[in-house]
Amino acid sequence: MARKFLYFVAVMIVLAIAALLAYRLFGTDMIRMAMVPRASFEAQSEAPRNIYARKILWLARPDKPGNPALWTPPGYAPGPRGTGAAIFFIHPTSYINRDHWNAPIDDPETNARAELFLRGQASAFNEAGDIWAPRYRQATFGAFLTSAAESERALALAYGDVSAAFDRFLKEVGPTRPIILAGHSQGSAHLTRLLRDRIATDPTLRARIVAAYVVGWPVSRTTDLPRMGLPECRTAEQTGCILSWESFAEPADPSLIVDAYDATIGFDGRPRKGTPIVCTNPLTGTADAAAPATANLGTLVPAADLATATMAVGSVPARCADRGFLLIGDGPNLGPYVLPGNNYHVYDYSLFWANVRADANRRLKAFAQ
Repeated sequence: MARKFLYFVAVMIVLAIAALLAYRLFGTDMIRMAMVPRASFEAQSEAPRNIYARKILWLARPDKPGNPALWTPPGYAPGPRGTGAAIFFIHPTSYINRDHWNAPIDDPETNARAELFLRGQASAFNEAGDIWAPRYRQATFGAFLTSAAESERALALAYGDVSAAFDRFLKEVGPTRPIILAGHSQGSAHLTRLLRDRIATDPTLRARIVAAYVVGWPVSRTTDLPRMGLPECRTAEQTGCILSWESFAEPADPSLIVDAYDATIGFDGRPRKGTPIVCTNPLTGTADAAAPATANLGTLVPAADLATATMAVGSVPARCADRGFLLIGDGPNLGPYVLPGNNYHVYDYSLFWANVRADANRRLKAFAQ
């Protein structure tokens, strides 16, 4: 059973090591050659709106035996089932095959990796309530390395699944329970669209949102945030708001992200180029803040065999800087999977796991008052 608790750092053995080595040796062109699908996009039917009534299509739900989102490190435990908030979590990319632009929904290797992400990321929320995390026909890793039209079509197909799963989630949890939304990387990209399309257009649903954790994906304060239905979280007790951060050790070089971000169009139809990015400091729960390492309640640190994790208290500082990136000083040694530019993207949750947990609990308590 312990082997199943390999959390998401281990996923990078598969997801990043080849791309990272290729980047260091040959640059982004080599990554694209290695990861972007050569095949044409395969048109697929949209997910039927009721298909997520099938329990097998959920990686995590309260009644799932062996629910991976219930994992905790020593000293922590999930909250009682059926209490607190209903949490909708969208996992990051776990499909790296270049044979298809979208993951087969039943691909066992892809789903196993996704469960690892839930143990290392979604688990931060399991004291605040019940976690629901759908399988979805995610866009492959290589779709984020190209501007080809197939990439947009792959992401649109994936989002359709997420939207259908969200419909079922709302039906399952009932009309009154508080909701926490969370994701990472590709999952957060889909979450921004969910906020724009569903939360911003439905005042009754919007009133139920405790907070939305849009982690590992840039959100433009100028062109995106006004269309997403919720403001950014400015204070630690604020509810009905958005948190977002992207972690870099120093010296930081976020140019790969900035270059891609500046070439895109925001939700309001204007270019994102030069616009500031939402930055929440997870150590304080506030925007544009700085905090010393002593404010860090616990970082997930993997064992040498990657089979378990322990907590390191007070080891990582954080401060919002520059365009809105979160800087963490020298950066801890969590493994060899730091991405180019000192990008700690893989560790966005694990760096601040205990603070994220406390943040969700604090905002839920404030929401209930």
